[in-house]
Amino acid sequence: MHALFLQYYERIGASYWFIPSIMAVGAAILAFVLIEIDLRVPPDAFGDNPFFFATQPDGARSILSAIGGSMIGVAGTVFSVTMATVVFASGSYGPRLLTNFMNDRGNQVTLGVFVATFVYSMLVLRSVRNGGSEDIYAAMFVPNIAIFGAIVLAIGSIGILIFFIHHVPSTIHISNVIAGIGKGLLRDIEYRFPINVGHPAEADDRANTLWQVPACFRPDTADDAAIAPYSELEANETGYIQVIDYETLMHAARDHDVIVRMNCRPGTFAHSGIVLFDVWPSERVTDKARGALLASVALGQTRSVSQDLLFLFDELVEIAARALSPGINDPFTAVTCLDWLAAALSGLAGRAAPDPLRIDDNRKLRVIGGALTFAGYLDHSFGHLRQYAATDMIAGEHFIDSLARIAPACGTPEELRGLRDQKEALLALSKTALAGASLETIEAAGRRFDQQLAHPRLRRTGIDRTATSRDMRTSDKPLKGSVSPTTG
Repeated sequence: MHALFLQYYERIGASYWFIPSIMAVGAAILAFVLIEIDLRVPPDAFGDNPFFFATQPDGARSILSAIGGSMIGVAGTVFSVTMATVVFASGSYGPRLLTNFMNDRGNQVTLGVFVATFVYSMLVLRSVRNGGSEDIYAAMFVPNIAIFGAIVLAIGSIGILIFFIHHVPSTIHISNVIAGIGKGLLRDIEYRFPINVGHPAEADDRANTLWQVPACFRPDTADDAAIAPYSELEANETGYIQVIDYETLMHAARDHDVIVRMNCRPGTFAHSGIVLFDVWPSERVTDKARGALLASVALGQTRSVSQDLLFLFDELVEIAARALSPGINDPFTAVTCLDWLAAALSGLAGRAAPDPLRIDDNRKLRVIGGALTFAGYLDHSFGHLRQYAATDMIAGEHFIDSLARIAPACGTPEELRGLRDQKEALLALSKTALAGASLETIEAAGRRFDQQLAHPRLRRTGIDRTATSRDMRTSDKPLKGSVSPTTG
């Protein structure tokens, strides 16, 4: 149930109706409160104050009608511009980026301000009365404080409109789009890697925890089903796994005294026949236990960025791949994507891989998880983009230079070996796609990469100091405006 709650919470955050609805309700409450205050304050309470000058009913209606009519018209225009922006972005940068623009709080708040001002003006307009001698309950009433509030909201709406005019073009600027994805990826790496499912097995308890792993779940077991049977929990719905509630999964495993091996992760497409969990021992897997374990997974029609770290990598790869397509041919957009991918992989490099053995408060093994290693994330990002970068000299050179910038963060020889493998694979593809000077440029980048990884000082700076020094020695003329070594 908690997984479904998290899923619905994310859907609400990506909707254009929730925040405007909340703001409209707030505007209605504000209107009733100010009208109630006006009922208790005499019209001449503020004296000659020009801001609260007593207005006649006809003038009050004119002000409120003008504000309400203009706000609903501007709200329609804002909605049209927003839809046009979303269509343009999804067509130019990829349909998977539609969620990013739907989540934009600037558009949601802008639409909400205009709707709220319209609702406020209509409710205040209803309270204005001309008065009449035949009905003692229909005395003239003009809510001057509430009208002043409508004017304030109208002025604020003008400011929001100016913000919206600036916000829309800046939102669809490709550099800002890539930066938004990249910053979100860095935040997810910082706070969600590794994901804490229960408690990791401490070093002292590692041997004891390994003994708790059933024989059927050991990787060196040849015929696990014959040793200790376990139950396979298949997906009961079809769609992408958007949320896995790890706390619910841990509690369900503890309550039913079972050990769960995860065969899925956020972003996996599940359908009938796909096994999400292996549960041991099988005799404890009752219908109640099965329902409790499957309740930790929420499926949807699309992938979600809430827990799916690979989805953010895929978005950057998709933008770069589109930019390098023959129809667009924009290598510098791909260069920007490579920069953010390098920053993300630098954040992942050197981090300890999450322990797949997760124990509960009683130090008992409950969940056997799994996570991609640095090599897996490297192959999923740079590896998927390699075939496109290999066909372009600018992108290919920056591809290798980006790998060199990741090297300072690598803490193990395996991570450095993964970078070398990506470099060698790109060079092999480039030799089949490029020739002449273009190929020589990428091969030169490969040699710089080897030099930087061989020399720790060059690796830390990420700059080819050897080439810089060689260029300075071969230059026979000082640069214009430079200081001579003999006179400086």
